[in-house]
Amino acid sequence: MSTETITHDSVTRLVEAGAIRAAQVVGQPGGWGVIFKYGTLERPLAAQRGNVRVFRRFEAIVAYLRDMGIVHFEVDAADYDPHAPASARSESNAERARAQMKAAHEAAAYDKWFRAEITAAIAEADDPATQKVAHEVVAEALQAGDAAALRALAGRATSKPAAKTRRKARA
Repeated sequence: MSTETITHDSVTRLVEAGAIRAAQVVGQPGGWGVIFKYGTLERPLAAQRGNVRVFRRFEAIVAYLRDMGIVHFEVDAADYDPHAPASARSESNAERARAQMKAAHEAAAYDKWFRAEITAAIAEADDPATQKVAHEVVAEALQAGDAAALRALAGRATSKPAAKTRRKARA
């Protein structure tokens, strides 16, 4: 087959214009391709990424051609092998699909974990028994770079700004 392909949209326009002079279904390992003949050119049908499109089932390619308005075509089954994989391309597609499914499952698992963490944090914040530390106290300890005060704040709660009290005492 030729290395240059033709897109579905181009074939549709050529069929509507009556420019397709022939179509030939060609058997390949694992499937069927189609070559469209128009003018002096012959081009195989392109898949989405520009490779030659391979139909796994003969019925699928027949239905495709009928839907396009092409009801007479030649069939070359010389190279057709129903037991061969369609191509290395289909294996890479399957590999890519597995990778996408794995990524989707990982994203779903992360989303589930994240939502559980948020739910637990909200429940803890709403619990009246939870001891709270004022924002100003933490902010001052962070600005001062006082690691000991931050460790102490993590272990206990306070309602009055201890850092301000220390600062006033020093002054």
